[in-house]
Amino acid sequence: MTTTLPQTRHLATAVPGPRSAELHARRQQEVTAGFGVTLPVFIDRADGGILQDVDGNRLIDFASGIAVTSVGAANPAVRERVAAQLERFTHTCFMVTEYSAFTEVCAWLNRHVPGGFEKRTALFSTGAEAVENAVKIARAATGRPRVLVFDDAYHGRSLLTMAMTAKENPYRLNFGPFPATVHRAPTAAPLNRGGTPRTAEEALAGVEAVLAEHGPESFAAMVIEPIQGEGGFIVPVPGFLAGLRRIADRHGIVLVMDEIQAGMGRTGTLFASEHEGVAGDLTLTAKALAGGLPLSAVTGRAELMDAVHAGGLGGTYAGNPLACEAALAVFDQFEDGTLLANARAIEQAARAVLEPLQAEVPAVAEIRGRGAMLALEFADPQTLEPRPDLARETAAACHAQGVLVLVCGTYGNVIRLLPPLVIGEDLLRDGLEVLAGAIRTVAGAPAAATVAP
Repeated sequence: MTTTLPQTRHLATAVPGPRSAELHARRQQEVTAGFGVTLPVFIDRADGGILQDVDGNRLIDFASGIAVTSVGAANPAVRERVAAQLERFTHTCFMVTEYSAFTEVCAWLNRHVPGGFEKRTALFSTGAEAVENAVKIARAATGRPRVLVFDDAYHGRSLLTMAMTAKENPYRLNFGPFPATVHRAPTAAPLNRGGTPRTAEEALAGVEAVLAEHGPESFAAMVIEPIQGEGGFIVPVPGFLAGLRRIADRHGIVLVMDEIQAGMGRTGTLFASEHEGVAGDLTLTAKALAGGLPLSAVTGRAELMDAVHAGGLGGTYAGNPLACEAALAVFDQFEDGTLLANARAIEQAARAVLEPLQAEVPAVAEIRGRGAMLALEFADPQTLEPRPDLARETAAACHAQGVLVLVCGTYGNVIRLLPPLVIGEDLLRDGLEVLAGAIRTVAGAPAAATVAP
């Protein structure tokens, strides 16, 4: 893909530079402190795998706006379609007067979302909206109140989705009380901390126990991320999602696949649930759906989606025409399979650089993920006690060298990688070598050769 910025890392100043520091000081005077920031730099331009800040630094983007700009932050096809729509109109509200792009987005999702059944789609603006509306749809279809979610889950920042999210700080802290109809069950965690179940059978037994405690006939929905995002990029143990499918079928519970972060090609298949061969009754998409514009969707069985009374779903900005046009441009770029192949190639390149660290650096407990959704977890090698300090220090070292990485995980001890699917091979390798060097330095292993910007 042709890009408007050089696809090379370049440090013109320290990171953050003086102009970013000046703008950040103004932000602190004008913006609520409730908004955090990973790296206090102000971006002037972005394209491909590069973020260029106001000081002229070019940073390697291993975040993609938290898995949003998978086709790049200035994708030409997205820009072209959105610009053309800007010439026509920016908004009418689909619930007032209609426009065809909304229907076309729904039609594409109905064709491509997993599940060999007739589907309908509803469009919204944010991932949390998609989650909440999936719960509304499941309740309307089943007449039941309860929702089952899982350890290490993240589903959003609204009141209901905070209840569904597992991580206390910063997401739930000080914001309760939460809805009492949300219940949590275990997942099969990759590291065996404190007796956490490791096998699918153990975790599924825990799911059945939670259902039995409250009555399985009272549960409308079971909501699961096919790869858990904020929880630490936790890949399901083989058989776990298939077991949830069986349990949901047995009890008449709607199985909801939250593909908001893992979907839209991120894992090397269009949807992460395809790796397990399991389809949700409802599937949720957002983030990368519209190439950086706010758009989300609930796609699912026609009989469930149509169970809601007319007017029961919607929103003023739901399926905004600019966002719909952007999504159609994103869809076009998946047609030839290149983006999916890129995601798989990113995984191969990253594993080649990062997996040797497990033998070199005792605190690197696990490298996991699929496609361009990869994570590296730090823990004490003897006790498996999480080491969030190492994750923070590694991220800071990367940022200082011009590589943007994110920290995640229930314990804050995971580095997650979410590069754009269009990132170039040389740029990807440069960023990975910086990350590997930072890990060796921070964790006390023998230092590798430094990588010049």
